Formats: sequence, structure tokens, C-alpha cells
Amino acid sequence: MLRLPQLQVARPRTVEEALALLGGEGALPFAGGTDLLPNLKHRLLAPQTLVSLAGVEGLSGVSVDPGGALVIGATTRLHEVAEHPEVRARAPALAMAAGLVASPQIRRMGTLGGNVLLDTRCRYVNQSAFWRKSLGHCLKKDGAVCHVVPGGQKCVAAASNDTAPALLTLGASLTVATAAGTREVPLESLWKPDGVYNRRLAPNELVTAIRVPAQAAGHRGAYLKLRPRESFDFPLLGVAVRVDAAGGVVQSADVVVVALQAVPRRVTGASDELAGKALGTQELEAAIVAVGARAHQQCRPLPNVPGDPDYRREMVPVFVRRALRAAAG
Repeated sequence: MLRLPQLQVARPRTVEEALALLGGEGALPFAGGTDLLPNLKHRLLAPQTLVSLAGVEGLSGVSVDPGGALVIGATTRLHEVAEHPEVRARAPALAMAAGLVASPQIRRMGTLGGNVLLDTRCRYVNQSAFWRKSLGHCLKKDGAVCHVVPGGQKCVAAASNDTAPALLTLGASLTVATAAGTREVPLESLWKPDGVYNRRLAPNELVTAIRVPAQAAGHRGAYLKLRPRESFDFPLLGVAVRVDAAGGVVQSADVVVVALQAVPRRVTGASDELAGKALGTQELEAAIVAVGARAHQQCRPLPNVPGDPDYRREMVPVFVRRALRAAAG
């Protein structure tokens, strides 16, 4: 049986109290805990204190600001995001992605902020401490070698957060609280290509909300996920798409994939292929096939998560085409 290490749990009531606690040594924020607790049991993390965000006021809920932007509290449960009528209407890809995270039980515990900030995963890391020791450890934890890329100098553990690609297609940003005040961090600049720690956030900073700007009037979106089982599993591949149309004609589009490398990846050239094509036409279908071909060329999965990488690569154009058809249809 894997047991949790001994640690303290602090229960702040305000953001300021939480920030003060996170400024101390060995403190980690704790919300749903659906990923953090298994990592603690695997001894991937060794905090002295968990700072519970459950009682912090103002971190949960969904609202629409005067400009039409969705503002979602960081500790809003994933099932609330998936089912909220404003999210489904204004950001359908996000609602779909939140509804495909893990299982119903986990979605009622896990939070949107936790999924956005999910730690990278690797088949050689997310194991027990005994298993990792028998292998000689790795770059991400306690070792100096990469078992995925022999001779590699940078960790390639994969970003596996379902909501991340959807939020990227939507131009979302994070509201981050610090001791000096708050700042807005565009999701585009949040991640860095380092599987050990892929977020540009300091330990004493706290994400309080996710902001999704108002989308174009003809906005459509979708998210699809490849996984061994229809519930519970992390993605072997996740594909989010955005299609903006006016007068029955595509104006712009975006495609972002996840679970291939340490950061979500945008498929370049998608909007060039799709813009100007009328919905429901063979011309649009040909453009969708062309975007799938671009994705296949640009995306090369590594053997960093379970599943054959060659199979995962062949599924990239399949899921890109399916997601674009779902959005455009």
C-alpha cells in the first residue's frame, strides 16, 4: 500500500493568507488533490505543508464580465465547468474538455485551475519510488538520464492537461495573485518546454481565476481525446479546435494538440487552409483533410506516455479531422 508522507495542512480563509503560507519553505497549494495526492504517494514531491484552498473565498464560480468574457474561479470543479450553460454556450471546446477529464468521480473533486497547472507525466516517472529506484531514476526526479530519449539533456515528460489546448484556442489568460498584487498571464506564455517544471510561475504565486475573452459571434469549438478507456485515463492525444464563421464562411481557425511533449502544441497553418471555405462544402472538407496532413507532419509523439508512439502519430490527423468536422458541423 502506498501511504502519504507526514505533513501539515494549513487552511487559510483569504488569498492573502494563502500567499503568506506559500511564501514559506516547502509549501504547496492543494485544491482537489486528484493529481497531487498520487504524486505524494509516489514520493515525486516532498512538501512540508499543504495549503488548502478549499476555504479561500472568491476562488470558485463562473461569471460573465461586462465585456462578455468568462471568468472561472481556479477552484471551480471540473464537472461544474463542463455543465455550466455559459461555458457550453461561449466556450464549447472548454466544456467538452472539462467533461472528458478522467472519470465523473474525479471531475467532482478536480478543479479547472488544477488541470491547467497539471504536472507533466511520463511512463518512467509516474511510478512508485521503489520502481523508479530500480530503474536508476531519471531527469525529472533524482536522476541524470532520460529513458525516453537516450542521451537527452532535457526532460520530455508530457503535458497531459485536457483543458489546456481548449483554453489556448480561446485566447485565455490566468489571473495570478502575488504578494505585490495581481497580474494577467496569457496562456500562450505560461508554459516552457521543460518536463521537469513546465510553468512560468513562482512557488509563491497563486492562480485565482481563468479568463476566457468573448469569442466571435460565429464561434464554434470542439475537443476530442484518444485514450484506452472511455473514462478515467489521461490522454494519449488531445485535440482542441476553434472555428469562427460568419455568413456560413470560415473566417479563422485554430488547432492545438496535447500529450505529445512538455507543452501543448499549436498546428501551424490551420487558419490558412480553412479561412474562406464555406461550411458544409467539399472545399471545406478538402481543407480539413489538408489540416490533418499538416498535423501529421508537425506532430511526432515520443514514447513518454503509455501507448505506441507510431500509433499515436497516425491518430493525430484522424482526431484533427474529427474535431474540425465536429466544430464546423
